[in-house]
Amino acid sequence: MAVPTTAPIDLSAAMVMAPTALADWLVIAPMALMITLGAVLMMVRHRIWLHGWIAVPGLVALVLMEGLLVYRVAVDGPFTMTAGRWLPPFGISFTADLMGSLLALASGLVALAAGIYGLRDIDATGRRYGFYPFLLLLMAGVTGAFLTGDIFNLYVWFEVLLISSFGLLILGSERQQIDGALKYAVLNLLGTTLFLIAVGYVYAIFGTLNMADIARQANDYRGTAPLMTLSALFILAFAMKAAAFPVNFWLPASYHTPRIVVSALFGGLLTKVGVYALMRVMVMLFPVEREQLSLLLAIIAALTMVIGALGALAQSDLRRMAGFAVIAGIGNIIAGVAIGGVPGVSGAILYSLHSIIVMTALYLLIGEAARIGGSWSLQTLGGLYRDAPWIAAAAFVIFFAAAGLPPFSGLWPKIILLKAALDIGAWWLSAAILISALILTLTLGRVFLLAFWRPRIEPTAVPSAAGALQRSAPLAGLVAIIVFFGVFPDLPVRLSQEAAATLADPRAYIQSVFPTGGAE
Repeated sequence: MAVPTTAPIDLSAAMVMAPTALADWLVIAPMALMITLGAVLMMVRHRIWLHGWIAVPGLVALVLMEGLLVYRVAVDGPFTMTAGRWLPPFGISFTADLMGSLLALASGLVALAAGIYGLRDIDATGRRYGFYPFLLLLMAGVTGAFLTGDIFNLYVWFEVLLISSFGLLILGSERQQIDGALKYAVLNLLGTTLFLIAVGYVYAIFGTLNMADIARQANDYRGTAPLMTLSALFILAFAMKAAAFPVNFWLPASYHTPRIVVSALFGGLLTKVGVYALMRVMVMLFPVEREQLSLLLAIIAALTMVIGALGALAQSDLRRMAGFAVIAGIGNIIAGVAIGGVPGVSGAILYSLHSIIVMTALYLLIGEAARIGGSWSLQTLGGLYRDAPWIAAAAFVIFFAAAGLPPFSGLWPKIILLKAALDIGAWWLSAAILISALILTLTLGRVFLLAFWRPRIEPTAVPSAAGALQRSAPLAGLVAIIVFFGVFPDLPVRLSQEAAATLADPRAYIQSVFPTGGAE
């Protein structure tokens, strides 16, 4: 019979005994806020007039929190909070480094733009179906994926954002939306299953799911464990999530079906979570395997960007064209991962930040163009320059940025990637980047000439200027960011280089998780 003991139990070997610093709660505050507000909106789901008043201030608070997170990480370096004050790797760690914080901030900005745009774009039916609760829960999943320090927890946040995205995709339950959602769901669930299998192999090999712990142990297992097979499995899973060639056909088949504000969110955010996971796992956890698979990654990148650009050129539907433009951008990011080193990875991070803003702005732009012109098709659109000169000016900026032309934000990541590719002798990869940019320039130039400069073919009623101005406010904010970081690139370039350096040399990341060596 067991005898109860009153001997004191020493918990210091397994737990942090000091209280968690108030500033450390900042790393989980964005997810906690989004989940809490999402739950509140579900409780007041019948009072749909309240949803915008709750969601938009919440998204403003999210952007402020993530701005503070970027500032703290830029000044003090990575920091970690582990659930329940357990010493890593026992508890689930949330670690904010510069790459994750920057991507979280960019995501918060586009979510705020989408939330404001949705005030006029989403009708009562869409709100009743849960647009704003799904939006907030989607942001909880996206932000959690960027800030988690546990690879299984990364899978969990993937599931949170996927469930939310399914709800947004079928908002309204139209037949076309159900068809697009089915294609989206099948491929993403397959990618999620592969991701989960890879996570199981990670735990079987390392006995831990903490990413910092895996990074510091990887060298010990390199000669005995099948890390190359594991890396290839991760690449396949994340390629499906990011819509990279040859598993990219689901994106243009589904992103044109939901409301345009939902397409804008998806085009800006969801594929970037996939390429973020690819960078985190392949650059930080398995750098040797990334180097050995760099040629495969480079081929995937080249085919993704060129096929995406060609697909965009072949479209007359603006929404399908934007979907292929998203795919072309993913190819550029994967090219940076394939090149490796601080130059290549910094180019990939900078391009990710640029693409989050620009692709969201592109979808909102074509939504406004279709609303004013009465059609999604280039065969019938025309005269937008005369009907909406402000939209035409925004299109000029967004098209130049998406094609990587000066003086806007798309120029600088293209230059960094081109130089990094030439420095390692990958001239053919540089050629693919330039060819993709040229084809996108032709594609977007064609859109501008037909939809904006060409006289209107069929007369339609032009919406009121007041309504157009109110709906264009989020687009104006995104255009301002594109112009600012194109003209003043020093800050984003420097931050992306610092983020790449931390990712390529994760000692500071590991130190933030295991400041005293951790629990053995």
